[in-house]
Amino acid sequence: MTQFDFNRALASLMTPEVVSALGNIRELKGRTSLLSAAHPNRFAALVEVAKIQSTSASNKIENISTSDRRLRELMLENVEPKNRDEREIAGYRYVLDIVHESHDNIPITPGVILQLHRDLYRFSGDSHAGRWKDSDNVIAERTAQGELVARFIPTSAAATPGAIEAICTNIASRSRPWCTTPCLSPLCSRSTS
Repeated sequence: MTQFDFNRALASLMTPEVVSALGNIRELKGRTSLLSAAHPNRFAALVEVAKIQSTSASNKIENISTSDRRLRELMLENVEPKNRDEREIAGYRYVLDIVHESHDNIPITPGVILQLHRDLYRFSGDSHAGRWKDSDNVIAERTAQGELVARFIPTSAAATPGAIEAICTNIASRSRPWCTTPCLSPLCSRSTS
């Protein structure tokens, strides 16, 4: 199984510009908290717009789409999904709401990942919902010459449960309550001796 070296990867990404940008994000997050407390209705509307835009963009990557009007209606839960694309959009909305409302309290475990996967397909009735994949796959693209080439080869079906377990264990072992920037937690190390 391929092992991902978090320390090496993150250390190479933590350029002064990235660290500065993370600091700016934290500062703006603090300002946003103050403004959202002062203007809750405006910020709730902005959150809904962001959810709609996120859902649209994420689903387009998977070639899942609907009209802008239907997307808004689905996101506001004003309509029932009409087709497979809309059922997948509704599932995405459902999981996005869970993550948005409870992100600080969602443990990163294989069981939770499977639960979110099940919830993602809750409107489609897919038999693979909440299960690890059972066959290998390749993410492919067609070149300008019409040739089909592998763009990415995911972890095999047989190795997926173990790989997810290893990733979750690694994340849990690196989580430090005193490291307040989650994406930097793998770099936060404090001697225990």
